[in-house]
Amino acid sequence: MDSILIVEDEDNIRSSLKKLLNGQHFSTCEARSIQDALDQFELSDFSLIISDLRLPGAPGTDLIQLAGDVPVLIMTSYASLKSAVETMRMGAVDYIPKPFDPKELLDAVHRILENTKPARPMKAPDLSGRGMIGSSQAMKAVYNIIQKVAKTDATVLIHGETGTGKELAASAIHNESPRARKQLICVNCAAIPETLIEAELFGHEKGAFTGATDARKGLVAAADGGTLFLDEVGELPLEAQARLLRVLQEKEVRPIGSVKSRKVDVRLVAATHRNLKKLCEQGRFREDLFYRINVVNLDLPPLRERGKDILEIADMLLAKQCEKLNKHGLKLAPDAIQAITTYRWPGNIRELENSLERATILCDDNDQITHDLLGIDLSLVEIDESTSRTTHSSIRHVNTDPPEGLSLEDYFTQFVLEHQEAMSETDLARKLGISRKCLWERRQKLGIPRK
Repeated sequence: MDSILIVEDEDNIRSSLKKLLNGQHFSTCEARSIQDALDQFELSDFSLIISDLRLPGAPGTDLIQLAGDVPVLIMTSYASLKSAVETMRMGAVDYIPKPFDPKELLDAVHRILENTKPARPMKAPDLSGRGMIGSSQAMKAVYNIIQKVAKTDATVLIHGETGTGKELAASAIHNESPRARKQLICVNCAAIPETLIEAELFGHEKGAFTGATDARKGLVAAADGGTLFLDEVGELPLEAQARLLRVLQEKEVRPIGSVKSRKVDVRLVAATHRNLKKLCEQGRFREDLFYRINVVNLDLPPLRERGKDILEIADMLLAKQCEKLNKHGLKLAPDAIQAITTYRWPGNIRELENSLERATILCDDNDQITHDLLGIDLSLVEIDESTSRTTHSSIRHVNTDPPEGLSLEDYFTQFVLEHQEAMSETDLARKLGISRKCLWERRQKLGIPRK
């Protein structure tokens, strides 16, 4: 049975929480303050801690550090948007507005316990020193694959949208491997003209073609003993694919114009944002090469699916820009934080980095970066058609007629809070008859944070 600690100084709220959780067969303990909790209990004995933000003596967020690996769910008021986003940045697993909705709270509790239980026995490696940060479940899965595959010489195929950090993942694989002391050679196959790609990769002899005034050993040979990272491998022409297949099968490379091959010991990591299997069906990618490089598949999640990671990444990128531009002390304003977590970032981390660089340049010294400086339009959101169809069919029954006697602002607040768990921002806006940007602006005005 999961044990939950309730830290709340108001007797009626604490009693209501205890009754609600006991009714769901949770074991509960109570405390009026952080000090009271520390005096009575060992925090590591609990599966979850639910705490009010404002407590006598010290704020509930102090529990985040004291609790260690135990998740902390913070309760705060609807109007306190700044407090809500700060708790998330400090490491709270989630926050619940007060007065809390019983179903919403129980849903959050079940979700948190379900997500944290499988993760505890499996400690993900710390790759922050390799440039990879984030603690979302999706990234923990990535870290663990990297940790396992790095120890081997297996070929890895990294798949992910543009800007998701495929080169960082390749670098982490190399740096965590026994080959770390040797070269990591990175090649963007889409950036080299088709007529030059074979010569660049496999080398050439003097006089092998017009302009070959000297012999060159090529990037595959340069990576001997180390790792070769081929980004956008789907852009390789078929002739180069055949040569690459020979390198992988025979462990040797033959420069253009040469009759001799040389042995090479190269570990290949490839990356693409394309569907290679579909390219094989179209005859644009060799099927034998696809199966040769697709030994271990590593899928990098897009930024929009990484939850609270986006704030950690934003903070890191902002600090980097502040250092670069000699503008210290800049912070993200609450409206910028909400905009960053609302926007879908089709360009992923690269787009976020460019947005923060722009904002840092335009922001006055010792000031906050506001939403308008980021230069993102929340109304420009790409919708997955299949997801959209599924969502619409599941919410046709939603009644959007305002109840009699309820103000428009109250109705808006009630509707959003009631349906935001089941609907996307686009569906909420469509049902309310407003644009996505207008929905965001009304959230700001009424202080309704997006989960």
